[in-house]
Amino acid sequence: MFVTPAFAQAAAPGAGANDLFMTLAPFLFILPIMYFMIIRPQRQQAKRHQEMLAGVRRGDTIVTTGGLIGKVSKVVSETELEVDLGESTKVRVVRSAIAEVRTKGEPAKEA
Repeated sequence: MFVTPAFAQAAAPGAGANDLFMTLAPFLFILPIMYFMIIRPQRQQAKRHQEMLAGVRRGDTIVTTGGLIGKVSKVVSETELEVDLGESTKVRVVRSAIAEVRTKGEPAKEA
């Protein structure tokens, strides 16, 4: 009386595994596409950015994430730089705050 025909029909034995595969098939198809189109390029971009940050040296013109443009006047430590913004204005900047290196400077002359 209260059982609809849809609930009354029983699935064939062994059909559960096939239904599970058909349910998971779109995800198995989409995961490699997501990896090659989203995850892998982001990792490569992060790696290039880390290499750029590691290669910053005195004389480089940089742009900070805040939009300030200046020239690196001194490398204070592994994580900090002193940047000349012009008009004798110098600020200390954390390396991770560098968004872009515009022009590469010349290496420091060794005495």
